[in-house]
Amino acid sequence: MRRFLGCLCALLLSVSAHAELRIGVTVGQYDNYISYLVKAMQDRAKQVPGGVTLQVEDSASDVVRQLSQVESFISQKVDAIIVNPADTAATRKISEKVIAAGIPLVYMNSRPEVDNLPPGVVFVGTDERAIGRMQMQYLAEKMGGKGNLAVILGRLAHSDTGKRTNGVKDVLAQYPGIKIVEEQSGDWQREKGMDLMNEWLTKGQTINAVASNNDEMGIGAAMALRQAGRDDILVGGIDGTPDGLLALKKGQLSVSVFRDPVAIGAGSLDAAVKLVNHEALQGDLWVPTQLVTPENYAQFQH
Repeated sequence: MRRFLGCLCALLLSVSAHAELRIGVTVGQYDNYISYLVKAMQDRAKQVPGGVTLQVEDSASDVVRQLSQVESFISQKVDAIIVNPADTAATRKISEKVIAAGIPLVYMNSRPEVDNLPPGVVFVGTDERAIGRMQMQYLAEKMGGKGNLAVILGRLAHSDTGKRTNGVKDVLAQYPGIKIVEEQSGDWQREKGMDLMNEWLTKGQTINAVASNNDEMGIGAAMALRQAGRDDILVGGIDGTPDGLLALKKGQLSVSVFRDPVAIGAGSLDAAVKLVNHEALQGDLWVPTQLVTPENYAQFQH
């Protein structure tokens, strides 16, 4: 206990020596899920000794704009930078510029497409391929191992779309009786998920289950199904957002996968503060995920 208190005092002194920390945050696109991450960061910032000022910018999926935002943070000499990538294949310049400036860098929620992160750079998030497998395994069992599946993809330029969908297909390789009959992008948006489902219903496509890359698109698909009087189609989401949990309660979603936005958002801020204080952090800080079903959704509601 004495050693712990000594470490804690050293950390508090180190933080207070900086007075109030300034951390720049740029997100790929300020959507429903990202809003929860930002709120978690803002809540955690209030708890850091000495205080943290967050400057949050939205790149609106524009790689050039995001790089410009990072360059602005560097010119302002912020204490740390947190990046939710607009494009996970286009982070090299961001890493190079931030590292050259000697500023701690944390990637949040979407991992850069590199084998190994540069020294001193940290990623906080979840294993997206494993999440896709969790979702599809549940749906496959509920389908009895056979039937037609529609896959609603996230934004095509977003690496999490590919990873989650590959996870779905990992499971399908074990279920030859399940066939993908539709696979289109809903761009992470509820309205587009609804539009896709309406389109498939209108053309008379036989669908037994929907694997959506996130809750929002899944909720949209479920709304279209409800309007059409169809309650025989399973719909799976991913994220376990408050809206997703409510959809599970209402019977709109059959399953989701909880990606704890507080653990990811607050964890990213914690990592940035630790890096500012020269604590040894490196590589991937994985946040655990959990399957959310109609039987257990209540335990994830706050």
